[in-house]
Amino acid sequence: MELKSPDVIEYAKEKKIPYFQTENINKEPAMLAQLKNEELDFIVVLAFAQFLGTEMLNMAKFACFNIHTSILPKYRGAAPIQYALLHGDTETGVSIQKMVKKMDSGDLVHFHTVQIAPTENGGQLYTRLKYQAALAMNDFIIKILNNKVTYTQQDETRVSFAPTLKKEDGLLHFEKKSVSEIMNLIRALDPWPGTYCFLNGKRLKVLNAEPYHAKISAGMAKNDMGSLIVGCLDGTLHLTEVQLEGKKVSSDKELLNGIKTEIIISSTKE
Repeated sequence: MELKSPDVIEYAKEKKIPYFQTENINKEPAMLAQLKNEELDFIVVLAFAQFLGTEMLNMAKFACFNIHTSILPKYRGAAPIQYALLHGDTETGVSIQKMVKKMDSGDLVHFHTVQIAPTENGGQLYTRLKYQAALAMNDFIIKILNNKVTYTQQDETRVSFAPTLKKEDGLLHFEKKSVSEIMNLIRALDPWPGTYCFLNGKRLKVLNAEPYHAKISAGMAKNDMGSLIVGCLDGTLHLTEVQLEGKKVSSDKELLNGIKTEIIISSTKE
């Protein structure tokens, strides 16, 4: 619970690199004036939750550029990694775009694609794309230093969005979704915000699941010889790793050993 600066500021402090830190970059006239005096060549923005104002966008010699973890114009917004997994995509990537006032809609100056592994989750894909973003920025800086940057307009007819995720987005509706849709949701929302349902009225986090051979009705749950299984629209899921409210993470077998009553799984506490 200790308040600390972001990692990039901690690194700058350690390496004695000049830095600025602010709560709102558009409302710091003194800082903006000081940045302007630096006569910046270009500005790079990554995972920045604020829109840059006109003064900031027009400050550098070349432009402000943003690193985005999808192939734009696909998945504009805050959660492109998660939405790629939610939709079962097999490919994503890293884009660098010239920033404009409209979110993630500037001209592309660099991009490359990345294959998504079949069982990869949000945290794992984030880590891979983080390093891919660093490599992409290195390539882009070489381009800009050698005056070889090309600007490509995004195709507005292919735009899709990836808005900010909320905790309630992780609620599992087994009776409404297919096996693949549920598995994609579990992958996409790992590690945050995570997926969950309710087991006998208690919140149950679902950390891992796999398809199961037995057939049961959608929304129904069963202890099948030590396996916690739940019916979906087109098949059955085995919930292999779970965490019941107030308990530690466990296998489904460990959880079921402590349950002597009928198993009811639902999307509500009732």
